[in-house]
Amino acid sequence: MALIAAYTSPALAHAFPFAGVLLELQRRGHRIRLRTLPAEVDRMRQLGFDADAYDPAIDRIEFDDWRAASPRDALLRLAQLYCARGALDGPDLQAMLDDDRPDLVLTDINTWGAAAVAERSGLPWVVLSPYTPVVRSKGWPPFGPGLAPARGPLGRVRDALAARVVLQAATEIAMPRINALRAEVAGLPPERTFDDVLRRAPKTLVTSAEPLEYAHTDWEPHFTLVGPTTWEPPAAPAPWLDAIDGPVVLVTVSGDFQGDTDIARVALEALADEPVTVVATMPGDGRLGTGSPANAHITGFLPHGQVLEKAVCAITHGGMGVTQKALAHRVPVVVVPWGRDQFEVAARVEHAGAGVRVPRQQLTPERVRDAVRRARGMQAGVDAVAAGFEAAGGPPRAADLIEEQLRCATSP
Repeated sequence: MALIAAYTSPALAHAFPFAGVLLELQRRGHRIRLRTLPAEVDRMRQLGFDADAYDPAIDRIEFDDWRAASPRDALLRLAQLYCARGALDGPDLQAMLDDDRPDLVLTDINTWGAAAVAERSGLPWVVLSPYTPVVRSKGWPPFGPGLAPARGPLGRVRDALAARVVLQAATEIAMPRINALRAEVAGLPPERTFDDVLRRAPKTLVTSAEPLEYAHTDWEPHFTLVGPTTWEPPAAPAPWLDAIDGPVVLVTVSGDFQGDTDIARVALEALADEPVTVVATMPGDGRLGTGSPANAHITGFLPHGQVLEKAVCAITHGGMGVTQKALAHRVPVVVVPWGRDQFEVAARVEHAGAGVRVPRQQLTPERVRDAVRRARGMQAGVDAVAAGFEAAGGPPRAADLIEEQLRCATSP
């Protein structure tokens, strides 16, 4: 069996999808060597992986895209962030490869330096993308602003203009720095576009599926939809959650600070007099600044699966992981996108008819209350998304594709 070296970015929303795939590979007899978040090392070791923490300096680089004034500015800030991290994660992965030459390397879509090292290594290499990658696709809007798909001449003109103003403009500014990173950490030649960089990996596994994800006719063979792969850490049910009798609405905000606690504050106000119990999960340093209504529970980390078993709707910030988890549980969503890929998640939820988007600028109790009522009437779209997830295969399909790369490398 193979030794697989895996390298995650510093986010639980990426580490847990990795864990789902790695557990399946381990079940098939492969050995796992992993570098991940320092806080998750012990948990990953308990799963049986040979796990260590990545370079601690990576966590000291500020994730400041929440300060962006526009989608273009957000993409530029993210490019700067991933290049700064890449200068560290590249050498970190190289040290890992030097210690124990693996049979295959699995890198995160956001670890740009590690990707360059994996490319240079000549080893079989697979990328895991827990969100829709920033790659162009014929017939669909450019990544970034979360535009709804549009057809016909006017739609094509709109998409071309948006691509030029947002994605192309950001890429042209970012590419010199990306190419400098690739040269610095791996001695690789420059690429013309970010699409070209992403397509260097023989296979990128995208943890989504139609109909939530758009039908891309030009993604294969480089990008394959495998459906959600997220693993959830086991936890004893919270006694107060077991005691809830009646429908629940889950409210979540980002685990990485982006100033989105207004989502929870407004949702609590919106649903204070509704016949539901609201469960709001907040990061450890989250603060609402107000008291909570009688029908609300505010908590820190809690496995969302426990809440979704009782939920009739989920109000999310548009993080791909929690939004997909709700839909997989056949729970409709209200998405209030705040930044990053969340505008794209919201657009896809609307496109699939699986929930309602509430723009950040329109975040009021009245709109949230109305959105919850509307979303609860979209069960057909939600069921179609859940069925699409199941058909995509999840961790077993991801493991099949990784083993296919191993076979290709060893075949004569």
